[in-house]
Amino acid sequence: MNSLDSLQHKILTFLARYPNEAFKSKELARRLGIRSDADYLSLKQALRILQDKQQVSRVKGKQYSHLFVPQTVTGKLGLTRQGSGFVVMEKTGEEIFISPRDLGLASHGDTVEVSLFAQSSKRKDTGAKREGEVIRVVQRARETLVGTLERGGNAYTVIPDDSKFGKDIFVPKEAIGKANVGDKVVVGIQSWGKGHFNPEGAIVEVLGKAGEVSAEILSVAREFNLPMSFPDEVIEESDRIGVEIPESEIHKRLDFRKDICFTIDPEDAKDFDDAVSLKTLPAGNYWLGVHIADISYYVTEGSALDAEALKRGTSVYFPNGVIPMLPERLSNLLCSLRPDEDKLTYSVFMEVTPKGVVRDYQIRQTVIRSKRRFTYEEVQDILDKKKASGETGLDEIVLKMYDLSSTLTKKRMKEGSIDFESAEAKFRFDAEGKPSEIIKKIRAESNRLVEEFMLLANRVVAKHIGFAKKEEHQKPFLYRVHDSPDPERIRELAAFVAKFGYKLNVDGGVVSSDLQKLLEQVRGSEVENVINEVALRTMAKAIYSERNIGHYGLAFDYYSHFTSPIRRYPDLVVHRLLKSYEGSLSMEEREGYRERLPFVAKQSSEMERRAMEAERAAVKVIQVEYMKRHVGDEFHAVVSGVTRYGLFIEVNDLLVEGMVHVRDMEDDYYMYDEKHYALVGRHTGKKYRLGDSVYVKVVRVNPEERQIDFVLRTIKEEKHRQKMN
Repeated sequence: MNSLDSLQHKILTFLARYPNEAFKSKELARRLGIRSDADYLSLKQALRILQDKQQVSRVKGKQYSHLFVPQTVTGKLGLTRQGSGFVVMEKTGEEIFISPRDLGLASHGDTVEVSLFAQSSKRKDTGAKREGEVIRVVQRARETLVGTLERGGNAYTVIPDDSKFGKDIFVPKEAIGKANVGDKVVVGIQSWGKGHFNPEGAIVEVLGKAGEVSAEILSVAREFNLPMSFPDEVIEESDRIGVEIPESEIHKRLDFRKDICFTIDPEDAKDFDDAVSLKTLPAGNYWLGVHIADISYYVTEGSALDAEALKRGTSVYFPNGVIPMLPERLSNLLCSLRPDEDKLTYSVFMEVTPKGVVRDYQIRQTVIRSKRRFTYEEVQDILDKKKASGETGLDEIVLKMYDLSSTLTKKRMKEGSIDFESAEAKFRFDAEGKPSEIIKKIRAESNRLVEEFMLLANRVVAKHIGFAKKEEHQKPFLYRVHDSPDPERIRELAAFVAKFGYKLNVDGGVVSSDLQKLLEQVRGSEVENVINEVALRTMAKAIYSERNIGHYGLAFDYYSHFTSPIRRYPDLVVHRLLKSYEGSLSMEEREGYRERLPFVAKQSSEMERRAMEAERAAVKVIQVEYMKRHVGDEFHAVVSGVTRYGLFIEVNDLLVEGMVHVRDMEDDYYMYDEKHYALVGRHTGKKYRLGDSVYVKVVRVNPEERQIDFVLRTIKEEKHRQKMN
């Protein structure tokens, strides 16, 4: 057996011992005792050979695992609007294609068991997805659905809001309760149907009249199974917590109450979970303090409050309200860092040089007293020197903070961080709760100031725990990780931006700094939002994990979430872990964390994803409600997506997205050019491409389906309209 064969054998033997885990090549090298550069190159060569022989699998980016090929797999089913399904294998991330005829009675989101079809050699060569058939529904994703009650003859049906569900729900007359035709309702599924029969159910809740904004927002909460109230035992536990901080607890902590610190938050913020402080040291370095509400003091592990917070995972922010992770007594009163009130905090103090290098740090349990509550707008006025704060010495501190944060931003960008400029909309509401104005949020320097300090604190905390010396055991911890993007998707992005005259060099691989250079190229252009969105979709999703693989987008080797425990459960867990490691943690307790953290990471990542989807749906509801009063109005917009059935359109100033259907493009017969992201007129050759500027008119708004339909207007028509006005 030659050395390369021997190395392959060692790799397979090691991976076989850990059939449910995957390892990066550098981690494999360390575990196999490989130290020299030459041996490491041999390891990579052996891995490539094993891949070709289909004995190891490359999973989740650049990790390797033992390749076990089962006949059946279990995973979560996702359906497209066209009715096809995909099941993602949890271990490898491989997608299994399920045709509509092979779905059985499975629905979107269900956990299913899939029997894999034999893989032809042709399919292996082309890299096409494997296919399979659903043979069993392991767990239903939902027992209820949200939709609109309709009637056809003597039959009642609920049309689901979720178009991916694919089937209407039959409701017997005796099961409609107090619901009326046209109501938005929640229907409980009693039978999932058989053969060609539809599922059957009963109305369990009436949300209001379909199309009304209150009913539609409530339907979003029900659709995503978001709890609108807290269980009685959670409220009772919250109410029992005293307002006064015991002196005995204050004596255990660093007393920072006499020092100057303050909060900087949005104008409409109700809870303040972070405060900042800054001093200049004699040698010229800065002593930066980031002070975070110490939720872990109030929410103890194993309590009813803790169980509910884990279940929710995160607060969910709708345009007209919030579904909090913690009861209001905690989030807005006891833990919120309100000015002129003593508050318990967890603080990260960092000695930072004028060049942005962290020379030293301390992580301390503290008690603070915020001197002022700033809004972003007030801080921006100080930075623009439009208006003084009126507080002696605070303006000077704010200006020094800005200088330091600017240095940190430049340093981070230079080291490869990607700075996505994702545009967001803010809404103003009238007395009836209906949207009266949509404002494009501006990411001002004051926002960046706070963001930069939070990033630094999160990074310091993660490295504090994660960077183990050789003689130390690795401490269990919860990281915020971001894998490198799939190379194929990066190549697709490069081809896409090239059509607009921009360059992304993919030769030799793409590091995060390459993507940042691309974003800098497009900044200020008409296609900035479109390219930002496409680039963002190219990236892997950041998740929580007990295993640190670094954060690709930020170009950080270590990163965690520490700074928002009022609204994120992982931050609360990180606080607890820090406290545990301050004391003498037994090996048994460490193993307890090691066993529990994978579940916490998975649950938190899933709840974060659900919250993001719900927030997008709620924003769409409000946008549709706003556009109801603008039917017939015309707007300047950009083509944000191209499909065979039409153009997705985003109105520039409002960030409202709708569609121009091919059926409404009556001046020609348009064909879909997938390669060039365009619709092309067969007779005129007229092209509509992704990123094109267009003028559109609102022709239809459907609140129940959250759809806005536009028709295209020519530049000539738009100029004529402006002239007439």
